[in-house]
This record gives sequence, C-alpha cells and structure tokens, in this order.
Amino acid sequence: MDPADFKENQHYLRKIRALPLLSQDQEYQLAKEWREQQKDAAVEQLIASHLRLVAKIAQGYRGYGLPISDLIAEGNVGIMQAMKHYDPDRGYRFSTYAMWWIRASIQDYILQSWSLVKMGTTRAQKKLFFNLRKTQKVLASEHQTDLNLTPEKVKEIAKRLDVKEEEVWQMHQRLSSKDSSLNQTMQEDEDTEWIEWLTDERENQEIQLAQHDEMRKRKNLFQKALACLSSREHQILVDRRLTEPPLTLEQLSEKT
Repeated sequence: MDPADFKENQHYLRKIRALPLLSQDQEYQLAKEWREQQKDAAVEQLIASHLRLVAKIAQGYRGYGLPISDLIAEGNVGIMQAMKHYDPDRGYRFSTYAMWWIRASIQDYILQSWSLVKMGTTRAQKKLFFNLRKTQKVLASEHQTDLNLTPEKVKEIAKRLDVKEEEVWQMHQRLSSKDSSLNQTMQEDEDTEWIEWLTDERENQEIQLAQHDEMRKRKNLFQKALACLSSREHQILVDRRLTEPPLTLEQLSEKT
C-alpha cells in the first residue's frame, strides 16, 4: 500500500472509532424518525455510529488484493441500502440487519473487480469464491496436511459447499492465477494489443431487437390465451407446465 494511502486509512479508522455508539433505544428512535419523517439528521447519526462495523467487515476481505479504502467505500454503500429497508419495529438491531447488506455490497464489488472476464454470479459460485480458501485451511487443519488440493480434498470441498468437483478445480485455478491486462502488447507485434483480437460473439443489435420483439409478442399472446381459461383450467396449466417441478397427475387430482 502506498504510504500516503496507509496514512489516510489510519486517519479514517481513528476518526470513526471516535464516533459514539448508540443504545438500542436511541437507535430505535432515530430509525423511527427516518422511516416516518425522513429526517436526514437521524439517518446520518445512525449510519455514522455503524461505520466501524463497515470497516471491520471490510478488513475481512483484504486477501483479495483490493484497496481497503475501496472495500470500505462499497461497504458504506451497502449500509445505506440497508437503511432504506430497515424496519425498527421488527425487533432486531440495525447492525444485525445491515451486516448482510454490507457483505453483499463488498462481495459484489470484489467479483466485479477480480477479473476482466466476468465470473459466474450464481449463489453457489459466490459461495465457492468466498469460501474455497477458508475451507482449504479447515481441511488442512483437520487432516494436518498442507493447503495443496488433492482429489480427495476437492471431493470434500465440493460436498461441503454443495458444488461440482469440476467447479472447485476451476475456481482454484482462477484464484491461483493473476489477471493480465488486455492492453498488453503481443510479443510478436509490439504495436498490437491483445484486446484487438477479441471478438464479440453475441448477436448484433438488430437481431437482439427482433428477438426481444418476438418474445414480447409471444408473451402477449400467451397472456390473452390464459385469460380465456376458467380459473380451474388456469390453475391446472400453471401446476403442470409453469411450475418447477411440475405436479404429477396424481397430485393434481388430489388438489383439484
């Protein structure tokens, strides 16, 4: 880290540590004022008292090679999103609710920043990305071995994280490699960058627009067809064709 950045981060951390914490009653009152009266002063005070929570969570993601200041900034975006949805009348503290939004915001930022090549963003793939190294360490500790992956370890990790073994290998290779800039020049031709050899294999805009228009027409026709059915016929169609997994005929007969 650049010395100037380190000094700035330390100054920020000292500053937020000095901010007062709120009691549960104070927190509830401020949240009510924001939710019912949209008082800016209330939400500013509530968020300020939880900035150290954001910094603490962000510190846990330092191993992904991104500036801690950026992680904290994304966490702050998450806590502001949490404030928009927080309902104090549900009975739980704001920190309990906000920590999920903070983590989600930071994790999304890491996934977007980790590579120029978009990674999978399904729930299982996110879980694998953020838990592979941790699970490797747990297995190494349990079996008193090193962190190297073996077929047996891959099988165990896949089982614990509920993913395919192939996905574990692929993610391990992805995390073990370093990204290269697409603006690097090719060794054979110093005037040509790798990005010039990339091609967009997607359909052109005209085809995409035509496909979108066709899909819209089909949806409209489908909705009109559904409107012609009785309520019983509509429910049968939904249960047999539009539900995953579909109901069996036996289940359908018992239901109707």
